[in-house]
Amino acid sequence: MKNIFKILPLAALLTTASCKKVLEVEPQQSIDAATALQNDQDVNSAVVGCYALMGGGALYGTNFLMLPDLQGSESYCSWRGTFQSFRQVASKTMTRDNAEASRTWIAAYRAINNANIVLANLTKVTDASLRTQLEGEALFIRGILHFELVRLYGLPYDPATSNSQLGVVIKTTAATDEAAASENIPRSTVAQVYTRVLTDLNAAISKLPDDNGTRADKYTALAFLSRVYLQMGNYAAARDAANEVIASGAYELAPIPLIPFTNKNTAESIWEIQQNEQNNAGQANDGMATFFASLPGIGRADVRMNTGFIASNYVTTFDLNGKLIDSLSDIRYRDWYYVGTGARPGNTYCFKWNAFEQNLPVIRIAEMYLIRAECNFRLGTTVGNTPLADINIVRVRSYPKGVLVSVTLSDILSERVRELAFEGLRIHDIKRLKTATGSFAWNDNKLVFPIPQREVDASLGVIVQNPGY
Repeated sequence: MKNIFKILPLAALLTTASCKKVLEVEPQQSIDAATALQNDQDVNSAVVGCYALMGGGALYGTNFLMLPDLQGSESYCSWRGTFQSFRQVASKTMTRDNAEASRTWIAAYRAINNANIVLANLTKVTDASLRTQLEGEALFIRGILHFELVRLYGLPYDPATSNSQLGVVIKTTAATDEAAASENIPRSTVAQVYTRVLTDLNAAISKLPDDNGTRADKYTALAFLSRVYLQMGNYAAARDAANEVIASGAYELAPIPLIPFTNKNTAESIWEIQQNEQNNAGQANDGMATFFASLPGIGRADVRMNTGFIASNYVTTFDLNGKLIDSLSDIRYRDWYYVGTGARPGNTYCFKWNAFEQNLPVIRIAEMYLIRAECNFRLGTTVGNTPLADINIVRVRSYPKGVLVSVTLSDILSERVRELAFEGLRIHDIKRLKTATGSFAWNDNKLVFPIPQREVDASLGVIVQNPGY
């Protein structure tokens, strides 16, 4: 794909992620991976560089978490900011040069290319255990990024069809020089992309350790695999992957729902983006807190919550003085939503995203319980637990008086909405459940991102643009 990989040659990755000697390698335009990556430390640093890219605003630092909610914003939230690129996402009026569609595509393929560079240089790693771990991490990164891309830039996966609609370009080889960067590769079908994703994630699971600190481990890959299978409507496989994560005993719900968003690397988080006061997406006028928060000195308050959505989804009981009575109410209402006091005060905002330096939970154990409950219910099975028990595990944490004595599919899906609101799953659930957002059906072309036009032009038409752009 011309232009994508020219933007971030291997030098750019290793400038930020590796040792000093790499900075001195010539020539400046491109670096031979055989020269740049020479030992265990170099390859490990390259993987760290991949995580750094994924934490940027174009990927999990903002766009993978915020854009799916903006796309499904009807009766959910609204964009009130001045950035036209985000406004176009929310209003479904994106052009082929939309800045968010372009930067997300480019950043994702940068990270994919860097993962491929790691995979091409594993022989440089002399420590066998480290080599296996780094291979697993690179496969995980490549797999989840192809998954995120195909969900945004291709029509939805539909288990009732062959899924021959165009997805995205599959990249499994490293581009480290001008010739490789200029190679024109057509888009694969949605079915082919999902096959690639499953192959990478299953391979990653077999290679990653059970515990890898704050980096991806076996259960991170299993949790994403569960997401992938759920999106595909493969309920048995989604159930089994979620069940394996739960059965590991490595994760547990925090006592109150706010904890995973105000504390870092809790037992509830399966994987989260690492941020701190010196290194976070918000300092570059990006980031989740920047767009979601309306707190003194924090946030632009660009994403406003729909009060009807809040009122209809969370049980709230007040005393005569207007105070929320916790024992009768859904604590998520109190902990996750508030009336802003900073930018654009007086409106309702989501406190999940509350500080520039907070870590960003990408996938939590609560989601695994919800997936297992939904899949068991659909299949009439009780693998790991009953659907009723799983829903009550999630529900009672936040609503102590809300124990259910029976459960329906609607109950399960509603609990999923309440628990995972504003975590980047909105439009993906609309698509897999074949519902709608406002007047836009689940498979409307307006809910598909444009391929950056510069990529279409540079490929001389080998990369085909999406309909309507």
